Amino acid sequence: MSEVSIVGYCEPVSCRPNDEVALKLSYPGSVTIDVVELLCGDRANPAMGLRERVVDVPGFPRMVEALQQALIPGSRATFGPSTLLDVAAFTLGCSVRPSLRPDQPQAVLSLGDTTVWWTRDGFSFDPDRDATGPLEHRRWYALHLSVADGVGTLTVTAHPTRSPGGDSTSSGGVVRGVVGPGGEILTVGHGFDGRVGGLWMASGSEATVSDAEFLWDASMEMDGDRWIDTDAHELHGTLHQLPARAVRGPSWDGSSQTPSTAPHHYDAIHFHRDDMYDAGWETSAVLSIPSDFPSGVYCFRSRSSDGNEDRTPFFVAAGSTHRADVAFLAPVATYLAYANQRIHLTNPVLTPGGGATPPNHRWLRDHPEVGLSMYEYHSDRSGVMFSSRRRPIMNMKPAADTWGFTPDTNILAFLHHEGIDFDVVTDEQLHAEGVAALAGYRVVVTGSHPEYWSTFMLDGLEAWQRSGGRLMYLGGNGFYWRVAFSDSWPGAMEVRRAEDGTRAWIAEPGEYHHAFGGEYGGLWRRLGRAPNMICGVGFAAQGFGRSAPYRRTFDAPDRTDWIFEGVEGEVIGNHGIGGGAAGQEIDRYDVGLGSPADAVVLASATDHDDEMLRTKEEFHLTVKDASAMSTVRADMVFYEIAGGGAVFSTGSIAWFGALATNGYDNDVARITANVLRRFRDPAMFQPSEPRAS
Repeated sequence: MSEVSIVGYCEPVSCRPNDEVALKLSYPGSVTIDVVELLCGDRANPAMGLRERVVDVPGFPRMVEALQQALIPGSRATFGPSTLLDVAAFTLGCSVRPSLRPDQPQAVLSLGDTTVWWTRDGFSFDPDRDATGPLEHRRWYALHLSVADGVGTLTVTAHPTRSPGGDSTSSGGVVRGVVGPGGEILTVGHGFDGRVGGLWMASGSEATVSDAEFLWDASMEMDGDRWIDTDAHELHGTLHQLPARAVRGPSWDGSSQTPSTAPHHYDAIHFHRDDMYDAGWETSAVLSIPSDFPSGVYCFRSRSSDGNEDRTPFFVAAGSTHRADVAFLAPVATYLAYANQRIHLTNPVLTPGGGATPPNHRWLRDHPEVGLSMYEYHSDRSGVMFSSRRRPIMNMKPAADTWGFTPDTNILAFLHHEGIDFDVVTDEQLHAEGVAALAGYRVVVTGSHPEYWSTFMLDGLEAWQRSGGRLMYLGGNGFYWRVAFSDSWPGAMEVRRAEDGTRAWIAEPGEYHHAFGGEYGGLWRRLGRAPNMICGVGFAAQGFGRSAPYRRTFDAPDRTDWIFEGVEGEVIGNHGIGGGAAGQEIDRYDVGLGSPADAVVLASATDHDDEMLRTKEEFHLTVKDASAMSTVRADMVFYEIAGGGAVFSTGSIAWFGALATNGYDNDVARITANVLRRFRDPAMFQPSEPRAS
């Protein structure tokens, strides 16, 4: 059993003064809650540790009676209640593509007491009795359901298909059975793994689709939470727990790859029994953020009577006036992508303590119903395209992981140690507000792994840079995947892993466009906006063995001498959690991908072990080529940009892990402080002339 007995999440996580934040806890009893400012949350790094400061918030309840609250996954669609659906005789039709052969019967659709089940023996009215006969999964079937006088007739016909298995003789069948009366609510997909489209309904048991009184089109409003009824009744369906849209329907034949140009090919919704968008928990406490509340990273620290505790983070940006000239840009989008990832349960390299499974991870193992990360597969082996913060996220908590949120708190600790005032802005706010979210900040410091970016985020950051902003990219594998958001599903994010890139799964053919907004997904590099154009470097290699030090390139021009003030010798960062400041995921300079020609490569790390492998997109015409080793490197880069701004990039996730060595008395911390000091200086940077290659 897991030791964790109290679990929480909050809504929203990106806030400003005068906003309200709701804490939602699951625990059967009294809970003591403190609001704490998180100063550092990295227990795995002995130089850091967990440090926090209790904040007194007048009127906030410190003691609450919490409830044990359930997690109920499974996407579905509901229509009604409506008396229009409650008819004695009716005909209902749709197309269905089951995704797996289930161990237990799955309800495809139900109206009143009439349910169509998908079982190992085909479709049936009663999972324990006659079915249509064994049918294939991952193939489209047309279902025609007629009900009259308490008897149902279900006719199943295989759709012609060009997909694998299209030559099968499996053609469906007919099954009859005693069914109950209709009802006022039609439900589609709850507990079902598969796709449904072409849904229609008419009164009378002899109707055809031409008689349809309700005709629902899943290709309309694909970024929304409704299944649109195109007929006069406008009895739209409501979608729950975020099923997948912009997926191929039974009409898709490969002639179109874009939902917007052939929407009838995408008249389908993919349901999963393990979809989890919104836990829907009752609120345990509400924090009204005072108007003078300082910007920062905060947590609700909840302590239960059995000695357990939970820390639920939220981010408070500055109010109407900025108090700082430095902003830490919290990569909430990346935290969502990795939300509740379970790779650490099988890979001890990625767990705090180098193999000891912490309580939060054990809770994840015991509670699959909390939902999946974007690095996993659904139970039907389709890739997870959506993630949400409206549920407990066990690795977006202090001291929870060596990846993402926990290591990012090291930069908070560094800024506090240096006595630098800073504000916090989330990329979620950057998406919503554009460049206005960064207006007034001279310096933006990234997290260790800002991997996932929407178009609005990237546009906002680039506009801020053009206005003279100074970017400190202190991470690796940043600005990598395009993601999308929808106002209809607040707190959710979508990714389509298309064509290329280091990825856990790949989107199916014809499904490279987001449902949220319709943009083409995949790597920003393949979309013509490589990370190199933002920060001078781009993803080069990945490996989780030994980290390496950098070696200075002493031919750097005099205009960069200030970066190394107080730093002696050639080697930089031969210390840190992995033994060096360059590791885990690393980026390199490449003019061909958009790195500025006048940028200075200050140092490079090339002494990596055999576990550091080139990323997939770095392979060109062959898997092996003579330049392979020269591209497996981390480059430290500096350059000036028009408008008085500048960029400093380290190109390594492991950089943060070396900051605190020897009480911050080390070369990595000194370089970071030097750059931060100069970037805060109002004196303008002047772009230099490109150097000859």
